[in-house]
Amino acid sequence: MIVQELIFYAFSLVLVFAAIAVITSRNPVYSVLFLVLAFFSAAAIWLLLEAEFLAIILVVVYVGAVMVLFLFVVMMLDINLVPLKEGFIRYLPVAVLVAITMAVELLMVLWSRGRFGVDMFPTPKPHLVGYSNTRELGELLYTNYLLPFEVAGVVLLVAIIAAVALTLRTRPGIKTQDVGAQVRTRRDESVRLVQMKSEKPRGV
Repeated sequence: MIVQELIFYAFSLVLVFAAIAVITSRNPVYSVLFLVLAFFSAAAIWLLLEAEFLAIILVVVYVGAVMVLFLFVVMMLDINLVPLKEGFIRYLPVAVLVAITMAVELLMVLWSRGRFGVDMFPTPKPHLVGYSNTRELGELLYTNYLLPFEVAGVVLLVAIIAAVALTLRTRPGIKTQDVGAQVRTRRDESVRLVQMKSEKPRGV
């Protein structure tokens, strides 16, 4: 139990440090890498709670796909940070006020009696060898939470269709592909033969 607590606090400290580094790093590439570290630390904490399915999804989906995509986008865009920092001083008082308010609210929740502690959230009992977190989660999704799960799928499908429709809409000044015009293209319209005089190689 002591070893498990030490591992929990170690990954928690790494998670908090990585989360703070995400918003304080000046380089956006470093911010993405610190976010990857935060996801790995959160996945390790999920493993301590015997929620291996959530831990694997966090690593495979977010670290393996989403964060890699973010990293490529940030590196390809080559963001210029100078224009982004020009108006930082103007919004600094508001940002400090919001940060202090959120910190006070968080401390009030953590220090409230009867909401947190070992009595309210005891250590989960270890499961048997044949226990499957993935199977139990699937049974809950497709029995008790079937309707919300299907509604979420429909909402995501509508969002994908809307994103594709917004991408394919015709706007002035944007070049689009006309498949019909490409098929009707003749050889003399796309290929031009140019005759050039031959030159003797140098030194001959």
